[in-house]
Amino acid sequence: MEFCDECGSMMRTEGEEWKCTSCGETKPRDSAKEATMTTTQGQDTDSGPVDMSEVDDEEIGPTTKVICPECGHDRARYEMKQIRAADESETRFFTCTECGQKWREDDH
Repeated sequence: MEFCDECGSMMRTEGEEWKCTSCGETKPRDSAKEATMTTTQGQDTDSGPVDMSEVDDEEIGPTTKVICPECGHDRARYEMKQIRAADESETRFFTCTECGQKWREDDH
């Protein structure tokens, strides 16, 4: 993977060059450098569901005080993931410790 020196966007290969799809900047490809790059091509990226039935709640992750929109309980486990552009805030995913309801919260 290559990133543009001008705008920081991810670049794509076009023949013997890397080309930025955002600003159009180009730079020559370096086969030696590309040989050390890791790709996800051909990798199994979805290993299926994970069985969490034997895992204690304390081992799953941190909890916070937040009101569940389903049952009104005031505790939920949470995790944060970057699902949008890198310059935007992370999305918080909650799971109610009482009823198991899942929801997310985005900063806008």
